[in-house]
Amino acid sequence: MSRTLKQTPSQTVGPYFAYAWTPEPYGRRPLATNRLATRDMAGEHIRIEGAVYDGEGAPIRDCVVEIWQAGADGRHAPGAAGFGRCGTDDGGYYFFDTVKPGVCDPDHAPHIAVTVFARGMLSHAFTRLHFSDEAEANARDPVLASVPADRRDTLIARRAEVPGGVVYRFDIRLQGEGETVFFDC
Repeated sequence: MSRTLKQTPSQTVGPYFAYAWTPEPYGRRPLATNRLATRDMAGEHIRIEGAVYDGEGAPIRDCVVEIWQAGADGRHAPGAAGFGRCGTDDGGYYFFDTVKPGVCDPDHAPHIAVTVFARGMLSHAFTRLHFSDEAEANARDPVLASVPADRRDTLIARRAEVPGGVVYRFDIRLQGEGETVFFDC
């Protein structure tokens, strides 16, 4: 008897869990959204935005960016910003409305864990987002220190003051020139 091996959920973005990744067409509330902060949440309210690019520099329109972060107090607890997920649009664009995370560990700079899921990737890509206005903390962060100096900037989100508030720009390049540093997890 011959058995055909099939893809497992970790080998593809969908359609296994479409109702959890993009539940709106199914009439369900999302398990995670890109709007992590409520108006009354403590901390500096920020937007993280960017685009995801392939090795040729073209935007990837059908991937998912997921973030995990502490709240402004540095704790991973109910009421903290926590966990969010966003699919990219036709221009590869994504955004999260959240609060800037506090320090979880005094040896580490404030950061956000980022996971990218995309068609054609057999494994998710794991990276970290650090903040451009945290230069002192970034300089002592052991994870950033483990990255070659000429590649660290791929992990830094650039701060901009805009009429709607504070925006950090974090583009993700999956391959090629300027490829984002990814970590084995």
